[in-house]
Amino acid sequence: MAGPLVVIVGSPNVGKSTLFNRLVGGRPAIVTSEPGATRDRLYGGVRSSSIPFVLVDTGGLFGDENSSLAQGIERQAHSALSAASAVLLVVDGRRGLTAADRELAAMLRPRGVPVLLVVNKLDTPSREALALEFYELGLGDPIPVSAAHGLGIEALLSEIERVLPGRRDLPRSVGSGQEAGPGSVRVALVGRPNVGKSSILNRLVGEERQLVNEGPGTTRDAVDTLLRRNGREYVLVDTAGIRRRGRVQAEVETLAVARAQAAIRRADVVVLVLDACEELAAQDTHIAGYIHEAHRPLVVVANKWDLVEEREVAARAWEATVRERLRFAKEVPILLVSARTGQRVSRILELVDEVHAAGAIRVPTAALNRWLQETTKGQTSGPPGKRPVRFLYATQTGVHPPRFVVFCSDPRSIHFSLRRHLENALRERFGFGPSPVLLRFRSRRPGEQAR
Repeated sequence: MAGPLVVIVGSPNVGKSTLFNRLVGGRPAIVTSEPGATRDRLYGGVRSSSIPFVLVDTGGLFGDENSSLAQGIERQAHSALSAASAVLLVVDGRRGLTAADRELAAMLRPRGVPVLLVVNKLDTPSREALALEFYELGLGDPIPVSAAHGLGIEALLSEIERVLPGRRDLPRSVGSGQEAGPGSVRVALVGRPNVGKSSILNRLVGEERQLVNEGPGTTRDAVDTLLRRNGREYVLVDTAGIRRRGRVQAEVETLAVARAQAAIRRADVVVLVLDACEELAAQDTHIAGYIHEAHRPLVVVANKWDLVEEREVAARAWEATVRERLRFAKEVPILLVSARTGQRVSRILELVDEVHAAGAIRVPTAALNRWLQETTKGQTSGPPGKRPVRFLYATQTGVHPPRFVVFCSDPRSIHFSLRRHLENALRERFGFGPSPVLLRFRSRRPGEQAR
């Protein structure tokens, strides 16, 4: 979606993300009672007004100015403000006017961009009088709303339409909130905390699109970034680090991990980022297992390669370890990169293209059935004393991932080893490479369940 850019700013815990979700629809931004849940810029299209516009959610400002994380959040907000057509300054009506509100108003007034003062958390008409003290900020009439309950939203949209300069295209830059085209490839970057997922995304897009901090758990929302390169579109999804379930404590982290898992399920290709300076951890294999269960194509990237000593020997050891520990991800491509120096980072998208193309292969029915008859000749499986399984014919039912249905005499009698043999033979014959291949077995007799 292209259109004017409207940026939400405010101090921590005033309800910016709740308002963002209310205007955009759904729950794209994480909302909790814990202040500072939002850190990166989130973009969403608003079509409910007569002038469709792009809304940007930002992290809370003036929460802790001395920390490097707070400074990074502020850079993200100022980056969004630099392209804004209008600004929504959100304040907490129940908490009242604060020094942080005054500082933000003083920072926004000289920018020459329309600023709407949104007084949030006024969930009853009797509380609207609490908005009066915010006249002191000198930003015009306060707009009382309750983002959580949807009160005052129509009036807010009317005011946004009033101050917008009319429909105009945004710069076609990364992260401008434009929607991807139908042929775009959705790529999820996943891994444990602090392995460098956001640094890799920033290196790919060529700007600080994602906040990077040395502390683990910096990224929380699953943030989409549109990238156009070599005539192709990619939607890069940076996700929160996924820790072991027993170590996830805060509510915001629980939600962040759930968003990361949802990003895996929605991805066309998943890039699993590992820390090359550490041994392959059990949690790395657990995340890879989740990707495998979701039937998503996988690319393994070992980051921080510039910090590894004796790299030639270490490279062989890394690949051997990954092949051994990720046996279910046959032929998965492995890349050793450095987000800090940019070494081989551009190769990530080349591998993404390769595994995505492998998942689009369609096999002619005649060729598929020749393969089935050749492969299953003499390969039967069944309980002792019962008839062997007869394989009849097969058909392809879909792509991304390639899906096949094999009809046979008794699906319930097929041993897992034969199933694995057929998957590997199918992959080798038709060049599916690292793409997942799904086989289902059915009987022609009604009432029998497919395996």
